Amino acid sequence: MKLFFAPGTISLATLIVLCEADADFEPIAVNFANQDQTKPEYLAVNPKGRVPALVTKQGILTETPALMTYIAENHPAANLIPDTAYERAKMNEMLSYLASTVHINHAHKMRGHRWANNQSSFEDMRAKVPETVFNSFSLIEESLTGPWAIGTQYTIADAHLFTIANWMQADGVDPSRLPKIAAHIARMRDRPAVKKAHEIMG
Repeated sequence: MKLFFAPGTISLATLIVLCEADADFEPIAVNFANQDQTKPEYLAVNPKGRVPALVTKQGILTETPALMTYIAENHPAANLIPDTAYERAKMNEMLSYLASTVHINHAHKMRGHRWANNQSSFEDMRAKVPETVFNSFSLIEESLTGPWAIGTQYTIADAHLFTIANWMQADGVDPSRLPKIAAHIARMRDRPAVKKAHEIMG
């Protein structure tokens, strides 16, 4: 497998899962500073012009929850997906909320051009980010019942939550206001796979 990633992006979540699974893969950095994600060479891999993208024997996959699920299902020994239907649904609930709401709240800080054309609209969206990010993480804070994202089992949802939660402070949210999430971040940082993923990402 090949993982196309960029430092500071959501692709860290997939990189963590690859390391947790001890998967055989080649990491390939996409240089956002050079706008490499918009160039024909990368668009041939992912026409969306975003990271991550995972090249597999079957084909190319995009979108973080899909990539992490594929890796976990192909490395069952890592035990990154729950056995019961309910727990899997809770995991997918967390993944969906992180991808569809929390990540989007964060993106309004610097990606306003995706939703509007006027500079005043961009500024308004940026100003709203601390509120929307805090509110969405407050809901997650209330939902946490154990050391990990869905309770007692570590899953791919933890890699996703950790990656986005690390953006909170830059989004104007004080992590100390969310003690359960702050504790989750600390636990994640101690995991060997997370340390390895950070080393690869640089």
